[in-house]
Amino acid sequence: MQLSIKSLMEQGSFTGRPVMKEITWKQGDTEHTATVYVRPLGYQSAVSDLMSGVGKQDGVAGRIAVSICDEAGNPVFTVGDITGEADPERGALDGNLSMALLTVIGQVNQLGKTMSSPTPTSSGTKSRSRSAPRSRKPKSA
Repeated sequence: MQLSIKSLMEQGSFTGRPVMKEITWKQGDTEHTATVYVRPLGYQSAVSDLMSGVGKQDGVAGRIAVSICDEAGNPVFTVGDITGEADPERGALDGNLSMALLTVIGQVNQLGKTMSSPTPTSSGTKSRSRSAPRSRKPKSA
């Protein structure tokens, strides 16, 4: 394949439009439901993962911030909104809501889905080592 925008489009190599999902989470005794849009993992998430890897931002907050967007694909949160750094009075995003968002991010990106294992192949080498000789010690009765 010759690498081009056209060939990449034919291969489905672009993330496409955000996926609409419904989430439900409990906050205290109250159950909340909301519609969210999830951007499939792509360039923005790769940059966010790199920033997390060098300690420039929180990894989980970065994943939520680049994945949760509006219908047009614009981010809903910043990393600071999620960690609480953007507004210390408001604080961090609720833990149950954070987990609900991470769950739909995983669903959209099929994270945790087991893939079929490749068929094992022989390396073509054989071991020359032999097993140890059997002991000639007499058995005790």
